Amino acid sequence: MTGGLAAPAAVAAGYFLGSIPWGLLLARVGRGVDVRTEGSGNIGATNVARVAGFRLGLAVLALDAGKGAAAVRLAETLVPGNQGVAALAGLAAFAGHVAPVWLRFRGGKGVATALGVLTVLVPAAALAAIAVYALVLALTRTSSLGSLLAGPAAIAAAGLFPGTRLAVGLTVALYGAMLWTHRGNIRRLVRRVERRL
Repeated sequence: MTGGLAAPAAVAAGYFLGSIPWGLLLARVGRGVDVRTEGSGNIGATNVARVAGFRLGLAVLALDAGKGAAAVRLAETLVPGNQGVAALAGLAAFAGHVAPVWLRFRGGKGVATALGVLTVLVPAAALAAIAVYALVLALTRTSSLGSLLAGPAAIAAAGLFPGTRLAVGLTVALYGAMLWTHRGNIRRLVRRVERRL
């Protein structure tokens, strides 16, 4: 592939990888359930765990994270040495998860996919996010609160990572997008009516 086409191809591939609706597919095949009509109606790992079981939820978590990581790795292969393109491919994978063309642009909230992107590009941020999420989830059993509090920890950790400007910019962009996808959760948290696991 020529250099001029490699970067757009990497970003487009990132979107299409991100748009694979693993939660919908696994819940339908494994339990005969359409997660869009059950629980919160979300196709992500948390809702799959609620309506189709913890094991399927864990599998969706891994696969959704995997598609974010795969998008970045593919971009690194197509455009070696260009972390900016890799970051854009990661953001595209996030966008694909949140707004998949196959589901009329109604997807998940992007937490696991963002985690996969950060695991490859900003490992310190991913580790900080996992630690804070796990702690908050253990204390409150509220997945959305864990995700929302993990973001600032990831941003802080990103500042310690080599290539700080890109790392922080990517992490801030992903967290900003997650605040938007979690706007309903934020309203319920404020009203203290948010769902728990």
